[in-house]
Amino acid sequence: MFQKFTSYLSAIMLALALTACATPGNTPGEVEIRSGVIEQITQVELSNSHPTGLGAVVGGIAGLGIGSLIGAGTGRDVAMVLGTVGGAIAGNQVQKHYERPEPGQQIIVRLTSGVLVSVTQPAVSGLFQGQKVFVEGSGEGARVVPR
Repeated sequence: MFQKFTSYLSAIMLALALTACATPGNTPGEVEIRSGVIEQITQVELSNSHPTGLGAVVGGIAGLGIGSLIGAGTGRDVAMVLGTVGGAIAGNQVQKHYERPEPGQQIIVRLTSGVLVSVTQPAVSGLFQGQKVFVEGSGEGARVVPR
């Protein structure tokens, strides 16, 4: 019984670890850096990038695994169904906690070339209008950092 429990628990932990590692990462490499001065900073809310429904799926799988360890016969089947439903509800509630919008900033920078660049990024404290900054990267990966 204990060995079966630990094997299910190990499988659940492996699934959770792989899910956490499934976010795409950036590979290190060369990054374009431009310098300029902040013209304007506007506070915005950034949507969260967690995939929808993932908490319910992981919770349901965990509940199914735990429910399969309880009882035998029909009682076990009922425990598996209740575990799946309860796990899915609990996982969904946990995910809702992480779906809240994050504070961000839309920063407009006048580069030394005279071109205006707008970068939207998670909020960085210490940035202010008129400050000399670097704009690292380009496109969606661009970030404004103090000089």
